Formats: sequence, structure tokens, C-alpha cells
Amino acid sequence: MKSIKTFAAVIALSVLPLTSFAQSISATGPTLDEAEAQIAAKAQALDASYTITEANFNNGVHMTAQLTQ
Repeated sequence: MKSIKTFAAVIALSVLPLTSFAQSISATGPTLDEAEAQIAAKAQALDASYTITEANFNNGVHMTAQLTQ
């Protein structure tokens, strides 16, 4: 029984670092390039990479991205 609890604890702790840093950020701008530049600057300030998850065009651009480390 002790080995099962230990195994479960190891699995839980090994998954934790993968999910410990996931942050969603957004930016707005008149063009795609300007909105993405804002996302890139925020990601660089946090020493993270980013994946754009959404972009809307409606009298400007609203972009959302997921930061990962």
C-alpha cells in the first residue's frame, strides 16, 4: 500500500511542472503585426514562448495567446 501512495505522489509531482506555468494574455492593435508584437514583447519580458490561440478582426485586432515556459 505504501508503494502505491509513493507511486501516486511521484506521478502527481511529475505532472505539476508541466502545468505550473500556463498564462493567457491578450493584446489589441490596428493590425495583426502590431498585436502580435505586443504579445511577443509580453512573452519576452516573462522569458516565455507563446502560441496564438485567437485573433478577432473588428475595427482593429484583438489577439489572445497562451504563454508557456
